[in-house]
Amino acid sequence: MDKERLCKIKYLVIDVDGTMTDAGIYYDEHGNELKKFCTKDAAGYFAAKRAGITLMVLTGRECQATLRRMQEMKFDYIVQNIKDKATYLTDFMAANGLVKEDVGFIGDDLNDLPPMKLCGFVGCPADACDEVREYADYVSGINGGSGAVRDVIFAMLKVRGDWEQAVADVYGIGI
Repeated sequence: MDKERLCKIKYLVIDVDGTMTDAGIYYDEHGNELKKFCTKDAAGYFAAKRAGITLMVLTGRECQATLRRMQEMKFDYIVQNIKDKATYLTDFMAANGLVKEDVGFIGDDLNDLPPMKLCGFVGCPADACDEVREYADYVSGINGGSGAVRDVIFAMLKVRGDWEQAVADVYGIGI
């Protein structure tokens, strides 16, 4: 990973199912969709925001659990029910004056490949599909839903030289 390239990333777009979660979809007896998010990822989100990165969740499904978790994590943009992520991201980037080098993407499956190709940095969980792992700049050693997002953000911020200060600021600790 190239420090100069990573330092240009201003926005980080993150998929949900299979990236933030274990890719399982659970339903309760009332038909409500449930998801299990890894609490370890929170440190990555908070550190990224402290390092000046704007966070967006971009997912093809719509779920109240996703909305609630992303609000708790203070994501800047929570975009759900987007079947064509590349078109949405292209329009978003144009509306916000962003170029490829400004945006990073973390995802895991085939529907993430088109928007990944619009971005200057791509990360993925260990259990991402082969095509995504082959395309990614960084493949976490951790599966989706088990802290992979934190690992990708950690790797990115570590190379940038932002991890230690961001974590110290967020948690009041020196590392």
